Amino acid sequence: MEKILEGNRAQLIGTVLSELEFSHKTYGEAFYILMIGILRKSGYEDDIRVMVSERLIWNMDLQPGETVRVSGQIRTYNQEQGGKNHLNIVIFARELELLDEALPHENQICLEGFVCKRPTRRTSPLGREICDIMLAVNRMYNKSDYIPCIAWGRNAAYGGELEVGSKLLIEGRIQSREYKKRDESGNVSLKVAYEVSVIKMEEL
Repeated sequence: MEKILEGNRAQLIGTVLSELEFSHKTYGEAFYILMIGILRKSGYEDDIRVMVSERLIWNMDLQPGETVRVSGQIRTYNQEQGGKNHLNIVIFARELELLDEALPHENQICLEGFVCKRPTRRTSPLGREICDIMLAVNRMYNKSDYIPCIAWGRNAAYGGELEVGSKLLIEGRIQSREYKKRDESGNVSLKVAYEVSVIKMEEL
């Protein structure tokens, strides 16, 4: 099992932000969504969705404000909303531990996968070079997770030269980003995007 998980690892420590929200049931096993907040060094808080099985939390009293450690994987799945497909991104918890003390927050992601669409280079409003990379990470039963990654500076320049099919090892953090979206009627709503911010990247 460890061999399968090597290409997709998430290690998080953060603060519980929400009550458990029922997600779905598979083969009689219930899954819930838990929001946790993880502080960056800058003070900005990433609000991350964690999917957790009832088996991991049956004896826990998870309350907002508690500190938890989560080990797992990034999982993605398409959900239809208003006739359009929306990519949902969660951390699928394989272990969840309620901590007795408020340890420093941690946000570590390690991915091994393949570039599955042409990387897009652009410039931020502040003039910083950015590259968007979509990484396909294989998992069991011939399934794949399609994980949006964002690289900055030198990593962005390097990422922009990559070909579709290139195999990459990426280390970074999962982050949340709010943005405004205007619908066909002109109404503006606030949305949240999730992506992996690249710290280190190498071609394999």
